[in-house]
Amino acid sequence: MSAPDQTLPAGVANVVGLGLIGGSIAYALTARGWTVHGVDIDTTTVDRALALGAISASGLSHHAELTFIAVPVDQAAEAVEHALTHTDGPVTDVGSVKSPLCSRFSDPRFVGGHPMAGSELDGLDGADGGMFDTAIWVLTPSTATDDAVLSTVAGVIRSLGAEVVALDPSSHDRLVAVVSHVPHLTAATLMGLAVERSEEHAALLRLAAGGFRDMTRIASGSPGIWIDICRQNRHAICEALEELESALSGIREIIESGDDAALYERLSAARSARANLPSRVADPAALAEIRIAIPDRTGAAAEIFTLAAELGVNIANFEVVHSAEGARGVAVVLVDTSAVDLYRGGLVARGFRPSVHQLS
Repeated sequence: MSAPDQTLPAGVANVVGLGLIGGSIAYALTARGWTVHGVDIDTTTVDRALALGAISASGLSHHAELTFIAVPVDQAAEAVEHALTHTDGPVTDVGSVKSPLCSRFSDPRFVGGHPMAGSELDGLDGADGGMFDTAIWVLTPSTATDDAVLSTVAGVIRSLGAEVVALDPSSHDRLVAVVSHVPHLTAATLMGLAVERSEEHAALLRLAAGGFRDMTRIASGSPGIWIDICRQNRHAICEALEELESALSGIREIIESGDDAALYERLSAARSARANLPSRVADPAALAEIRIAIPDRTGAAAEIFTLAAELGVNIANFEVVHSAEGARGVAVVLVDTSAVDLYRGGLVARGFRPSVHQLS
């Protein structure tokens, strides 16, 4: 059996907010043949997006197959509500904080989202249609999210080159605090320390080596968006900062005590973990297809998707099809063959009845 064609037919999409991420989504969709309607609070940005070919039309298309909300997190709720009211198709957003937004909506056409991608550049001028190639794109479906909506949104995002991972909103916010929010704040703090020291030693910043530049690179990002992010994800960020403070205190004590063995163990463990960061599965021959009948209960398809994230199983493809017996849906999932037993066991434990087929 060969892998199914993951190319989706191009249609009409809305992108609300034509900044760095929204502009990149618009470029990526346009490059794949979509007709993209763009909306932005700044009309000159819309005009520029039209002139650059990022979008095909201005204003919201009421019958778009999908609407992306790419506005700052403090404006997302209003934009999502407007899109749900004035369009017919699925609606998703790109904000990096999910719980406050997702808790406000129970519309089956909405699924929260967060592409783990970006740039030090700002606005439409920094937009890049290739930004999402190999990137992780998190979806945060609720129990109210329609199965077909989840499948459609995941399929379109995957067609942009991203790997889709599903998490519940609160888990997303805790994890992203560690892998995104706190690293940015740490980089900004380290950069501030270097600036203070440079007042005493004018050559310090000129002598900054590659490691320092790599670690503080993200501090060059737009500071404006981080005020809203830190406000909306305050609890998770503070928890992660406390853990970081504790870990730094621990390694300071090791260094102060001169415990070379303990320091070597810490550094070796970090190096090993860094070397083993997971990567995408690229070889179809290494994939297996799992078909799962979706039980008649709210949020079952979302549960199938989020279970993979909980178990650390990469989903190379996800779609919902109809079974031959009638209207009941069947989730068709492609996973790495090495993870089949783990994932199948998790599904069975939750009352699903998966069938596995090796691709060849």
